[in-house]
Amino acid sequence: MLNFSASLNALQNKTILITGAGAGIGKAAAINFAKHGATVILLGRTVKKLETVYDEIIEAGYPEPAIVPLDMKGATKKHYQDMANTIISQFGKLDGVLQNASLLGHLEPFKQIEEDIFNEVMQVNLNSQFLMTQALLEALELAPQASVVFTSSSVGSQGRAYWGTYSISKFATEGMMQVLADEYAGTKLRFNCINPGATRTSMRAKAFPGEETSTLKTPEDIMPLYLYLMADDSKEENGKTFVAQPKS
Repeated sequence: MLNFSASLNALQNKTILITGAGAGIGKAAAINFAKHGATVILLGRTVKKLETVYDEIIEAGYPEPAIVPLDMKGATKKHYQDMANTIISQFGKLDGVLQNASLLGHLEPFKQIEEDIFNEVMQVNLNSQFLMTQALLEALELAPQASVVFTSSSVGSQGRAYWGTYSISKFATEGMMQVLADEYAGTKLRFNCINPGATRTSMRAKAFPGEETSTLKTPEDIMPLYLYLMADDSKEENGKTFVAQPKS
């Protein structure tokens, strides 16, 4: 699946929501999903960035996307329920969700973690994704086959010193995915995680400011795995964490 070659119509007639769609992996996923036939719903907090992605998709001749400007730090259960209702009324169903948006927080010793930073990271990386996924289940259940992909990290399966806040949020994300996967096992709705690995993104640059970025894979480089998990080719995959850049 790391070298998955998707046909150009692999996602035709699918509607897929991407969070953090304005930049990095979210942007690359949105454009690639649209390239393969999907109508993408671009969710993010910066309208200008979302509009740039929208324009790129339109200029390429792909299906017209939708834009949902939403700050996941402040969004409530009602925001997500209203969004789910709108998706059902406009599209009739939802075929996929890529929960890509995340905050890094601070890299620091556990005893120095501040409550407000911890809560902010948990709000975006965990609480908002819980509320959004819960609200979207009805729309996902209306699809012939539906895929929800959460974003994890290597520190979401093995704790690492000084990564406490982010690491805890990703452990919890993997746990949420596994609970949902077990509840929906044997149905047309599946849940998995992707650990993208060291990728050339702004979050990576924040975590490793002195790193030589030319050695890193770009978001585009890891898109075959994202396409695989959104395409029906992966309909038997459920409850797994896929590593986009496994160590050789």
